Amino acid sequence: MTVTIDSAPPRTGTGRLIIVLGALSAVSPFATDMYAPGFPQIVTSFGTSGTAVQLSLTACLVGLAAGQIVLGPVSDATGRRRLLLAGSGMFSLFSLVCALAPSLAVFDVARLLQGIAGSAGLVIGRAVVSDWFTGAQAARRLSTLSVIGMTAPVLAPVAGGLLLGVGSWRLVFVALAATGLLLLTAVWAWVPESLPVERRRRGGLRAVPATMGGLLRRRELVGYLLVMGCALAALFAYITGSPFVFQSSYGLSPTEYGLVFATNAVGTVMAGAVFGRLAGWIRLNSLLVTGVAITVAGALTLVALLAGGISTLPATWACLFGVTFGFGIVLPAATTIILAVGGDAPGAASGMLGGAQFVLGAAAAPLPGLLESTTALVAEMSTAVVVLGFVLLSAVALIALARPWQGHGEPADQPH
Repeated sequence: MTVTIDSAPPRTGTGRLIIVLGALSAVSPFATDMYAPGFPQIVTSFGTSGTAVQLSLTACLVGLAAGQIVLGPVSDATGRRRLLLAGSGMFSLFSLVCALAPSLAVFDVARLLQGIAGSAGLVIGRAVVSDWFTGAQAARRLSTLSVIGMTAPVLAPVAGGLLLGVGSWRLVFVALAATGLLLLTAVWAWVPESLPVERRRRGGLRAVPATMGGLLRRRELVGYLLVMGCALAALFAYITGSPFVFQSSYGLSPTEYGLVFATNAVGTVMAGAVFGRLAGWIRLNSLLVTGVAITVAGALTLVALLAGGISTLPATWACLFGVTFGFGIVLPAATTIILAVGGDAPGAASGMLGGAQFVLGAAAAPLPGLLESTTALVAEMSTAVVVLGFVLLSAVALIALARPWQGHGEPADQPH
């Protein structure tokens, strides 16, 4: 499938537009992770258990997944700008409700609604890019959004810790509410409507289910969605399992583990930057195949080493760095192709992309813990096996369904 440009870029300045869209894509990861250092305070404040407080994180993730699935196709029918304004405003409102919540029940409901509101920036931001840009231009801008989105979860706990140093956990949500107001102002000033009335999906909201069903009947689109979703599931498994691998198996302190995690996160960001440089020179599908191959190679090497009884910190670190580096290529490549293949309904395609990411990621996150053992080597192996399983599923989806050699989602002027 080839794509062509059918609308002009915004007149307000591409740089400011991407900055605002990047901030919209970062605010949800901040809402998810920024309050994590305050969990003990929240437990004391509400007189509850740590498990009960962790459910508020689940509520936010559910909101993010459901919101993207719904709001993406809705924006195809109603336009982008109004939903971005409403999402930013409601995010600010529900963040304030979280800050003032008198009970855990109110807090959990507010977190769910905060996730739904925050999802607007994620899903519609990608759709806005696809409205105005295609091919290498879209790939580079989506790569920028991806780098920002991947950096935010690393910075969020740090920012939350700084705020907890001067106030209670409620201050974190006051800061998020203020951020929502800033985003509302920025969207109003710098993000014009990118989807004119004549290009909107006919039938309004009633046509949304039919639109989603039509996209799901495209074999290649389902394939790319599974490539992306399974890769993210592997990343979630790495995130939840790596503290036990590096701290329990190798005896690293929390600070030392933070260095390892940050280094791997930098690798992901570097890979995104490399993708942005190569997009336009190398086919998007070739870059996607390269990213998947790197993740498989890293995970397979780690499992092979552990199966042979070789368990060393440098080897494990290097293999997991390879997995995260490969993901830094897979994310922008798959995102660009999915939005191109679903170019007739980019909001719906973006919503399905976000839904696949969060649903599969949430399903994969607890698996390393479920398979964990009291033996350090077996615990390390459990994380490695789960990561390998999901990257292999990603590779199978790439070959069996996406079929990258057919060139789906490539722009007409892309090199062959």
